[in-house]
Amino acid sequence: MQLTSFTDYGLRALIYLATLPEGELASISKVTEIYSVSRNHMVKIINRLGQLGYVETVRGKNGGIRLGMPADQIVLGDVVRAIEPLQIVNCSEDFCHITPACRLKGILDSARLAFLAELDRHTLASLISDNPPLRVLLDRPVA
Repeated sequence: MQLTSFTDYGLRALIYLATLPEGELASISKVTEIYSVSRNHMVKIINRLGQLGYVETVRGKNGGIRLGMPADQIVLGDVVRAIEPLQIVNCSEDFCHITPACRLKGILDSARLAFLAELDRHTLASLISDNPPLRVLLDRPVA
């Protein structure tokens, strides 16, 4: 299974924001610079994460973005479910004539559920805690 770039960069943006001191704002430009992704793409990602409550956006001259909730409350499985289209294959009878007898769809669904169950075991905080190399790579002070 491969995540879309939207989900991939959404998770990366959350990781960066989680390394900020509590309440500190970052700019979308800084996030796009760190990950070398287009600003337009990141704006769409941040907008979606904001709609979901994972990111708070502050408008104005001194505005920016920050986490919308504590990192230890952001479960990776929840984020992926919210922004990733999780249909692995198209099993509609219009698309595949063996759907009524196919066993593959059940296996793939079990694999998808196992994938999400593993993500549910981890929070955003677990990705950044006790991870000085990450902070160095993101140019953040080591806590």
